[in-house]
Amino acid sequence: MKICVVTGSRSEYGLLFWLLKAIEQDSDLELQLIVTGMHLSPEFGYTYKEIEKDFAISNKIKILSSDDTPVGISESMGLAQISLSKAYAKLKPEILIILGDRYEIFSAASAAMIANIPIAHIAGGETTQGAYDESIRHSITKMSSLHFTATETYKKRVIQLGENPKNVFNVGALAVESFQKLKLLSKKELENEIGFHFNKKNLLVTFHPTTLEPKTARKQFQELLDALDQLNETNIIFTKANSDTDGKIINEMIDSYVSSRVKNSVAFFSLGQLKYLSTLQFVDGVVGNSSSGITEAPLFKIGTINIGNRQKGRIMPKSVINCKNNKEDIFNAINKLYTKDFQQELKRIENIFGDGKTSSKIIKIIKITSLNNIFKKKFYDINF
Repeated sequence: MKICVVTGSRSEYGLLFWLLKAIEQDSDLELQLIVTGMHLSPEFGYTYKEIEKDFAISNKIKILSSDDTPVGISESMGLAQISLSKAYAKLKPEILIILGDRYEIFSAASAAMIANIPIAHIAGGETTQGAYDESIRHSITKMSSLHFTATETYKKRVIQLGENPKNVFNVGALAVESFQKLKLLSKKELENEIGFHFNKKNLLVTFHPTTLEPKTARKQFQELLDALDQLNETNIIFTKANSDTDGKIINEMIDSYVSSRVKNSVAFFSLGQLKYLSTLQFVDGVVGNSSSGITEAPLFKIGTINIGNRQKGRIMPKSVINCKNNKEDIFNAINKLYTKDFQQELKRIENIFGDGKTSSKIIKIIKITSLNNIFKKKFYDINF
C-alpha cells in the first residue's frame, strides 16, 4: 500500500517521526514523503536537510514567499494546492496521512479530496479558539475518511461533526510516543549542542501570533518580553514563531531582545525534536501559547504558562497556568510556577494523552480498513 505523508512544519515533523519510521519498516507499506512549507524556507532554517538524514523525500514543494500578510498566506495556500495535486498525480498514493491544522495541510487535504485520495487525519476534534487553525482543522475533518484523535473528548467532537463513529479512533497523542522512545541528551550534551548554559532558573518561550486577533502580535509579544525582563537569575530559550500571519514581527522582536541580552537568552528557528524534548528536561516551564506546552511539557512534569486565547478550548492538564496577555498577569503566572504548592502539584500530574502506542495503532487500523469508496461519506446524525 502506498501511503503518502505531507509535512510542512518543524513541530509537525517531530510528531510524525515515529509514524514515518513505522511505515518505512513495514514490508506491506510504501512510504511517500512530501516536504513543503517552512521546511524549504531559509528563513526557518532549511529543516528539510534534517529530514533527509532520516528518510527519502519523494517530493519537495516550495510554497512560502517572504510575505506573511493574509494575501501572502493565501498565495502560499494556492501554490501548495496546485503543486500537491501534481505530486499526487505522479505518486498515485492509495491514502494520504496528514496531521493537525496548518494552512499548508488544508491545501494538502483539498488537493487529495479532489483527486479522490482517501485522507487519514491525525489530531482532529481539538479546539484553538484564538487562531484560524480552528476552522482549518474542522474543515480537514470533513474532507477526511479516517480520524485518529488524541482523547475520547476529541473523538466525540469529530463524531459531532457528522463523521461515522466506525471511522473515528482514539489512539492517543504522537507526542507521548516521542517522549517514550527518544533517548534524550544529557544537560552537558545539550549545552554543547545549543551553545548555551543553563542558569539557576530557566524558561523555554514559544509564542505565535493569535491569528483571529489581527494586528496584535507586536503588542502581545511585547507584554511577554516586559514580563520576562522582571525576572532574576533566569535564562530564556526562545523558539521562533511559525510562518503565520505576522510571525515575522515576533521573530524580529526575539532577535532584538536576544542581541541585547546575550548572556541570559538565546533563540532558535528550530531546535528539532531531540533538542526540543531534551530542553524540556532542564527548564522550569514553558511560556507562550504553543500546543507543546499543553501536550509535551506535562510529560516532563513541568509547568506551562499559557498566554491569551490562541489555545483556548483545548483539554489542559493541571500543569497549565492560563493567564491574560498583559505583563502583570504573565509575571504573576510565572511566580506561581515557582511556588511550593504548584511544584508539589506538578509531581502528581498524570498523562491524559494515551499510552504511547499511537503509530502502531494507526498503521493497524489503516491496514485492516477497506479503502474502496471510503470517501463516499454519509453524514452521521446524532440523536439529540
